[in-house]
Amino acid sequence: MSFLPTKRLPRVAQLLLAGAVAIGVSGCAISTRPPAPRNVTAVELANGAEPYFWSGPVTYQVQISRQLNPFSFSDVQFLAGVKDAQQLGPNEFWYGVFLWAKNQTNRFVHTADHFRLFDSAGQAFSPVKLNANVNPFAWTSQVLGPNGTEPADGSIPASMSTMGDLVLFKLPESVYSNRPLMLQVYTPGARKPSDVSLDL
Repeated sequence: MSFLPTKRLPRVAQLLLAGAVAIGVSGCAISTRPPAPRNVTAVELANGAEPYFWSGPVTYQVQISRQLNPFSFSDVQFLAGVKDAQQLGPNEFWYGVFLWAKNQTNRFVHTADHFRLFDSAGQAFSPVKLNANVNPFAWTSQVLGPNGTEPADGSIPASMSTMGDLVLFKLPESVYSNRPLMLQVYTPGARKPSDVSLDL
């Protein structure tokens, strides 16, 4: 068997090869990601960075976070069950955080049951309580089996473009001057909440 003589790749070829490898690595799905190191508690959501973070044994992803329009046909469904959803103050708006979670352990675990949102000025905001019997998008703490996800595959929230369950906040417009926002996620059994930075 004969072998071609080895030659040093030109610089341009080396760069192209490195780029191809990087693209392949960046496309890894969450199902193949290794468990998070125990000291990883936060991730910045900026410039297209993957919004994965960990709280206790559960892996989370912010699918999208944005202002919701109570007069929009597509957004009204997210505000189902909210009393006087269209009666906002002159300087208030609805802000939705759509979360996805996966249990990558081999045991049953609970997903987050408490959230708080902070702006850079230190103002704290609690989510609006949503009734999951009325609003199918409402985030509620669930018990996930191994490889289980919230929302579950095939559910209404999973089939929407938002692809997550909703944590809803009513915020003052002053937060636009105090960005970014910091979401704290409390998962049962975790020693402390996990923080994730959200921009408007």
